[in-house]
Amino acid sequence: MHIYPDAQAVARALRPDEPVILNRPHAARRAARFFVDKFPGKVLYAVKSNPAPDLIEVLWDAGVTHYDVASIAEVRLVRAALPDATLCFMHPIKTPSAIREAYFKHGVKTFSLDSVEELEKIVEACRNPETGEAARDLRLCVRLRVSSEYSELSLASKFGCDLLEAPALLQEVRQHCDWLGICFHVGSQAMTPFAFVQALDRTRAAIAEASVVIDMIDVGGGFPSIYPGMEPPPLEDYFQIIHQHFYALPIAYNAELWCEPGRALCAEYSSMIVKVEKRRGNELYINDGAYGALYDAAHVAWRFPVEALEDDLRDAKEDFAFYGPTCDDADYMAGPFALPGDIQAGDFIEIGMLGAYGAAMKTGFNGFGEAEVVIVEDEPMMSMFDGSRVRVDSDNVVSLR
Repeated sequence: MHIYPDAQAVARALRPDEPVILNRPHAARRAARFFVDKFPGKVLYAVKSNPAPDLIEVLWDAGVTHYDVASIAEVRLVRAALPDATLCFMHPIKTPSAIREAYFKHGVKTFSLDSVEELEKIVEACRNPETGEAARDLRLCVRLRVSSEYSELSLASKFGCDLLEAPALLQEVRQHCDWLGICFHVGSQAMTPFAFVQALDRTRAAIAEASVVIDMIDVGGGFPSIYPGMEPPPLEDYFQIIHQHFYALPIAYNAELWCEPGRALCAEYSSMIVKVEKRRGNELYINDGAYGALYDAAHVAWRFPVEALEDDLRDAKEDFAFYGPTCDDADYMAGPFALPGDIQAGDFIEIGMLGAYGAAMKTGFNGFGEAEVVIVEDEPMMSMFDGSRVRVDSDNVVSLR
């Protein structure tokens, strides 16, 4: 894989007609070290956010040893890349064959669930096929439904048992496992640490009512990255408040604390160079879009940082919208994306912070989707980890300087 100093060098050298993905292994490594060193518990990478084998190996080398896998395909992918990694099957609804293969072939012991039906499925799928004996080494996590009101993308409606259902389910699961955890997800891109306070308060209520021994609390994902118009507090604030509320829970003295960052670990890993194929007023037709790495820009109006890569653009910045390359009118990204007013067809743009979900959501619709991949050595267009966002503590008030 070619290595370039920055996006501008790539555009000059290649003048590409197809999009080019720019990977920054050093940025992903730095994010992983930040979590491993500062989060007061165990860090699981949420593979769904970017399943690239190269990235997974970078995270492993940086100290991430546990991986949140959500399908048997992800189980196979991570196990092939990392034979010694600990895999945790955290999708609450799985097929019996997926559970069976994960347990017997890939050594997966940790499974999440949010219903008695899923518990029964896991117990049966992991039963010894020769003796009929139930597995004695299951590590089961009951997923609790919590609020996503403080997050940019909700994950509150599809999975998780209600607080009224949780105590009975916890009691039942405790009878079938060697190790019992509670997990939840506050939603993607939680913009305040208070999101975790509410979730941990619900967790406390469920444990108190169930009166069972809890061996692990998994606070899930939701740890934010930085984007235009979305500048969250420092991640240390999230870690501190989670740590405080975790130790106040009625749990085993040796209980573990887990988290499942996805976006926060990989958003800064990738950016992309696109080419302007046409300009119509303040609409730019580019060669990637809603069916490619810019899925979120189209479907959830996510704003990504952009930068023109030409040296001869002199006008002040204006707000632009993008059309992608397919024949579909839905291939549209409203932005706004601020670029020089004299940008035109043939110019190149870098779109940043695409490491999370960009690569994972790409399709080949309409014959588009090809992209060369290179490595660049410069800094991401925005960063939570480059030291530019200084955390200041003063009289118990945390702010950015």
